[in-house]
Amino acid sequence: MSDFLRVNRDGDVAIVTIDNPPVNALSFHVREPLMQALVELRDDASVAAIVIACAGRTFVAGADITEFGKPMQQPELRAIVATLETIAKPTVAAIHGTALGGGLELALGCHFRVADAGARLGLPEVKLGLLPGGGGTVRLPRLVGALKALKMIVSGAPIGATEAHAAGLVDAVFEGDLTTHAVNFAREIARKGGPFTPVRDRDDRLRETDLAAFDAEAADLAKKARGLEAPIACAQAVRNAITLPFDEALVAERALFVKLVASDQSRAQRHLFFAEREAAKLPGKDIVKRRIARVGVIGAGTMGGGIAMAFANGGYPVTLLETSHEALQRGLATIDKNYSVSVTRGSLTADAKRERLAQFEGSTDYADLADCDLIVEAVFEDMAVKKEVFGKLDAVARPGAILATNTSYLDINEIAASVSRPQDVLGLHFFSPANVMKLLEIVRADKTAPDALATVVDLARRIGKVAVVVGVCHGFVGNRMLAARGSESEALLLEGATPSQIDQAFTDFGWPMGPFQMGDLAGLDIGWRNRKARGQTAVIADTLCEQGRFGQKTGRGFYLYEAGARTPVPDPEVEALIRDKAAEKGIAPRAISAEEIIERTLYPLVNEGAKILEEGIAARASDIDVVWVNGYGFPIGRGGPMFWAGLEGPAKIVERLDYWHQRTGRDVFLVAPLLKRMAGAGSWEAGG
Repeated sequence: MSDFLRVNRDGDVAIVTIDNPPVNALSFHVREPLMQALVELRDDASVAAIVIACAGRTFVAGADITEFGKPMQQPELRAIVATLETIAKPTVAAIHGTALGGGLELALGCHFRVADAGARLGLPEVKLGLLPGGGGTVRLPRLVGALKALKMIVSGAPIGATEAHAAGLVDAVFEGDLTTHAVNFAREIARKGGPFTPVRDRDDRLRETDLAAFDAEAADLAKKARGLEAPIACAQAVRNAITLPFDEALVAERALFVKLVASDQSRAQRHLFFAEREAAKLPGKDIVKRRIARVGVIGAGTMGGGIAMAFANGGYPVTLLETSHEALQRGLATIDKNYSVSVTRGSLTADAKRERLAQFEGSTDYADLADCDLIVEAVFEDMAVKKEVFGKLDAVARPGAILATNTSYLDINEIAASVSRPQDVLGLHFFSPANVMKLLEIVRADKTAPDALATVVDLARRIGKVAVVVGVCHGFVGNRMLAARGSESEALLLEGATPSQIDQAFTDFGWPMGPFQMGDLAGLDIGWRNRKARGQTAVIADTLCEQGRFGQKTGRGFYLYEAGARTPVPDPEVEALIRDKAAEKGIAPRAISAEEIIERTLYPLVNEGAKILEEGIAARASDIDVVWVNGYGFPIGRGGPMFWAGLEGPAKIVERLDYWHQRTGRDVFLVAPLLKRMAGAGSWEAGG
């Protein structure tokens, strides 16, 4: 019928095949012929049953989100599903790959759903700041029950075919040729005869709902939403499916969807969706990537062990190198313990643990790295130490092996210049714990070869990381901006704010925790050591470290942590220390508002981001947003610091930075030229 949809016949069963690569999105050019085909087949007396299938690697993986926020061309998905429900003959969705979002909603319009054993089904719209807008919140509870639907829709996490079958979402699971199985299934169902009840008319599972239990679960999920609107709207829409007639619940779902799609939060989350994909793109096409079959990791401590786990989890054999047998065994034991915790929690099977541990080969001899295609150094953050390691690697690594340093701050050009193969050197800045955190800053040095860079960007995707390519400067993108954000923290303390007041301003903004809680969690000694190396001081934090107060690991930092607890308790001794230091400097305490805290910490963050863009350290403003959301906890609903700056108003930010510069004289408030241009141009790209 079109380039994107075809209809074939297998006897009296019609097979409607969607073919819209790469993921069969329900774009207008798919919806229009699909609606036409369904109407014609509905009215064709020679057709006994209809199967909806997809070509390529997946069933419909969702709507075309580039159409969101634009006038919707008809027919839209809701009309197609409504048409499906007017068909008296059996309709069967044949699901392989993924049926997500609008794809699952399309399948919910069918009488039956069959799936390949490897299929996954879900409604992930919440991750875009939305709820399912094609009837998913009203139909899914009718098949799997309200509580199961609530968890699926609010989390956005897909489920496998076996679980979907057990829950009632899928009617049969098959191995082998799915379309053939689906046709036979449809023919047998048609032979048995109807009537065939649409999902919209199935209320049995809803009548089983314990509304009090549902409301308790919804309230718990709302607490975890941390200010995000979409999870709460999703819960309300599922509740409507229980308490309202079908058509009224459908109308209410649409009203919630329309409200969300116009919200700043959804705009922010959709921005991040595209930003993550854009960040992985490199200039130049058809770059032949290097082969990565084995990875070497130097250092089996917290960072090195986590990096090694990240590669093993991605299916890569790892040679883990340490300086001594004892240190190596400690590292391997920690890795074993970490996997055991995952088994206890149920996120990993015992068999999977054994398979991953089998990927590790320990060594204390650099010569054993000779067969590695990528070697990641994760030793102490000291230039002399790292150069010594790279000198040894230069002698043993095979030609073409990529040599990477996991550094948070150091000059990778200097490291690259110390070896005979600078084209093979780059930075892989993992975030701790490296086996968990998604962000990977990939640092291109001046002489890094394009194929080496393209190889690690592709590798990052394969091990489940969100990759952002950045340039060389002290701290790269994330830590350089973090320093700007933290530059006013001590000043705010000395002028009258408490650590808990500052942290509260951050959590109210949407951060998972404030800067002082984060410092205690990471260890205050890390920042102390870095400051000393650079000849810098922080009077409050340095004094705490001199007293042995390093944070959670010592039970005392900016807060107290009683009996090994992780819950921070304000410490009167710290507040007394702050007042004493302020008095020594002649600073009279005053009341400080949450608004001032945000201005003096986050506006410099944005300002530093503008400098990074202007210097070409980051290629795009959206790359900076990806770094900060995935690596530092910037609130997802605000889209990252640069996107948020656009919503906040660049002109306002410039004005307030000027104000604080005049008041304090500190360089952190000196406005970047690009930020001034952005205030006039309206976009970072235009501003650049």
